[in-house]
Parts: sequence; C-alpha cells; structure tokens
Amino acid sequence: MDTLRQSPSPCSSRPSSPRTPPFEMFGPVGIEAVLDQLKIKAMKTGFEFNIMVVGQSGLGKSTMVNTLFKSKVWKSAMPSLEVPTPQTLELHSVSHVIEEKGLKLKLTVTDTPGFGDQINNDKCWDPVLGYINQQYEQYLQEELLITRQRHIPDTRVHCCVYFVPPTGHCLRPLDIEFLRRLCRTVNVVPVIARADSLTIEEREAFRSRIQQNLKTHCIEVYPQKCFDEDINDSILNGKIRQEQIPFAVVGADQEHLVNGRCVLGRKTKWGIIEVENIAHCEFLLLRDLLIRSHLQDLKDITHNVHYENYRVIRLNESHQLPRGPGWVNLAPASPVQLTSPGCLKVRRRAQKDSKDDEC
Repeated sequence: MDTLRQSPSPCSSRPSSPRTPPFEMFGPVGIEAVLDQLKIKAMKTGFEFNIMVVGQSGLGKSTMVNTLFKSKVWKSAMPSLEVPTPQTLELHSVSHVIEEKGLKLKLTVTDTPGFGDQINNDKCWDPVLGYINQQYEQYLQEELLITRQRHIPDTRVHCCVYFVPPTGHCLRPLDIEFLRRLCRTVNVVPVIARADSLTIEEREAFRSRIQQNLKTHCIEVYPQKCFDEDINDSILNGKIRQEQIPFAVVGADQEHLVNGRCVLGRKTKWGIIEVENIAHCEFLLLRDLLIRSHLQDLKDITHNVHYENYRVIRLNESHQLPRGPGWVNLAPASPVQLTSPGCLKVRRRAQKDSKDDEC
C-alpha cells in the first residue's frame, strides 16, 4: 500500500532542486505580476470542486452540505414512515454554482442514500468505488483522445466526507472495511455526525478510539502524512491528524436569535447549539480544512496521486499497447475493473517488470 501511495508523479509540484540556486538579480523584473495574472484567469474560469458524502441515513449529510456552503445544495427530506428504505445503494449527484466576490465555484455533491441501511451490507462499497473509478476512467478516456478538449471537464471526486454514527464506542467492522478500500482511491475526511448527542468527555474518548482503530488497521485518512511537502505542512497537518480527526460536527440550516444576533444552530429544550461556535462543535475546523486551507491540495492529490495510480494501472492492463497512437485504443474499463481492489498487486507487478527490463 505504501508503494501505491508514495509513487512519484510527473505532475506533482515540488520545490526546486537545491542544486539549482537562484540567479543573482540586479533589480526587479515584475515576476510578482504572475500572481495577478493567475488571479484574473481564475476569476474568469472559476473553480471545480467535487465532494462525496457517505454515511447511513439520518446522520444529517444533506444538512451538513447545505451548512458547509451556506446554500440549498440538497433539499433535506424529513423522515417519514411512508418512505421505504432503498433496496440497493443509489448514488445521486447535483451540481450547484456558488459565487462569492466575483469568484465562481462549481460544486458537485454526490450523496449515497442507502449505504449501510440494509440487513446484509456485503460489498455495499462496490457502487461507491465503482462511481469514483468511473470518473477517473472518464477523465482518462478524454486525455487519450488525439483531439482533446481545451478544458477537460473534471468530475473526479476530490474529497469524500465519511459520516461515523455517534455510537461512542469505536468504528464498526463495516466502517473499517469500507475505509480501508476507500482511502486507496480518494481523499477521505471522517466526521462524527450529530456530535451534540455526545458529551464533551464522550466525544474525546470516541475520537481517541477512532484514531486508534485507524492506526491499528493502517487506514490513512486525509491529510496523509506522506504527502507533507515541508515543515510547515507537517506542523499544520500534524495538529489536524492528532487533535481534530475525526471532526465532531453538527449541521443546521436554520437561523435562531441568540443574544440579539442571528446564528446557525439547532434548537433544543436546553438551548441552541451554535454550529459556528467552536465551543459547541468543530464545524468551523471542517470548513476551514475543506474550503479555506486545503481545497487546492485536495484537488492536487486527487490528480497527482489517486488519478495517477489509476492511470498507470489501466495502461498496464492494456495488454502492453505500443507507445504513440496505439495508446488511444485503450478499451473502456469493465465494471469488474472499476470495483477491483487488486490495484496494489498490479502496481507492484508493473514495477517488477520495469526492473527486469532494466536488468
């Protein structure tokens, strides 16, 4: 698994080599203007961000997404006895353009209603993994065209927010098995759903048990330690990994009046749980991670690591097509390939073959 994650990518952005010192300049040439150019271009084209939410019904996934982006991305359905439980896992996606200060963000949210709601949850992760790899396959097929689009639509899942039920005990076997498979394919951010049902002490104890479960089963969620590029990343992400993962969150899309000000929160008999109050829950920390500090990093790791791994695997499975135009004839992946967990073996076999060629 380490070999798969830490594989170098030709697209990865790393600091320049220390062997190439910067030239001594006699005066400014206006290099800082490049930042203004990038800003102008970004304002024109906007950004794309694709997020998936996975968890059992009733954990507040739709409400959390609406709270996260302060818009009605999903319509929260009220629980009803007349609505039957879906017999199979169905994935629903919706796109929404959010504009703030002239900058447009095309947000695509994929929900997974029916996950973990069945009596028999055997292989319930196959539709999720199949969907994620299907987006990689679609992007790969566009890349392999002789005449490519100037801008390839990016539907790849950049982040998967996994909702853990607030049991207060530890991760369930279903959670462990699913996270083991999911972390190899996409960036996963686990959260404790409906954290207001736990006391502060219960929440911290639950977090410690989940962290221990992740460590015992070698499950590396985002931000992964092996992708820290410098000491600043190590300090920032180390604090997130040790103190904040999984985030204890509460979602709410209704405003209430508290001390003369309107706040987002949930009203109970004992008071109002403020979503954006760090003393009540860790929603602000989750929003900072997904949007304000790590959004571009989520996209970079998706492209340079997860998609690159998928791309290498698919090209190695293409019966060693000749270099050049022959690579365009790569056959689309079958449903079995999209949900196959044996990517590590393929990658290691490919590396072994390359070593044999060198010898």
